[in-house]
Amino acid sequence: MKTVTAAIIIRNQKVLLTRRGPSEKLAGYWEFPGGKVEDGETLQECLERELLEELGVAAVVGEVMAKSEYHYDHGSFLLVGMYANLLSDDLKLTVHDSAEWVPIKGLLSYQLAPADIPIAEKIWNIHCEC
Repeated sequence: MKTVTAAIIIRNQKVLLTRRGPSEKLAGYWEFPGGKVEDGETLQECLERELLEELGVAAVVGEVMAKSEYHYDHGSFLLVGMYANLLSDDLKLTVHDSAEWVPIKGLLSYQLAPADIPIAEKIWNIHCEC
């Protein structure tokens, strides 16, 4: 099982989602930005690296918020969602074709990657002022 990190970035009752580009697996699905942990990396180091690579921004990564296991046709994954703060708002997408600040109230209406859904539900339950 591969471990993958996901950034939970919340501002003003909105959370950052990114949409997988057309050349990616699960193209068109929305997800929390992040990526696979490499050998020797901590979860925090991985997520900081991935945010820099995928969004072109430095970030400070905090505690684990939620975990989700999912078994896709292309492999099994443990998705670890962690709170993060971006040090810049100047996003430069490299593997995604869109990024949106989504109101938490409407988070579950997006076509989320299956592994991201349990984390989105937890965010909604904890942070939604509905």
